Amino acid sequence: MFMKLSAVAVTLLAAFTGVSHAAPLDVYAPPLLTPTAGEVLIVGNQQNVTWDTSRPPQHITNRTGTLVLAKGGIQDYKNPLATGFDILDGWHIITVPNVQEGDDYQLVLFGDSGNYGPKFSIRY
Repeated sequence: MFMKLSAVAVTLLAAFTGVSHAAPLDVYAPPLLTPTAGEVLIVGNQQNVTWDTSRPPQHITNRTGTLVLAKGGIQDYKNPLATGFDILDGWHIITVPNVQEGDDYQLVLFGDSGNYGPKFSIRY
């Protein structure tokens, strides 16, 4: 009887404290490197987007990447620039979308978190 109560107590303790025997999963938000701050992108041109993958955690929660454009900090989730790539690749080529000219654009890289890159401009 004592053994059964101890096993139950250990199970309940693990459940309430969040202890798990599975490997922990880490959020990975690699910093965007290009386009660089102040760079001017031209609508319709191809752009190589890069990010630093030099220090990924051992267990990443989601390696499937998505790139979206943000203007003034507002992300355009409905029109992603790229989806379905491995964030450990460290780069992806996009086509600069036909959007309003402006100087407050940023790319956001999503894997298991969103990571804003530096501000750049888009022109025709």
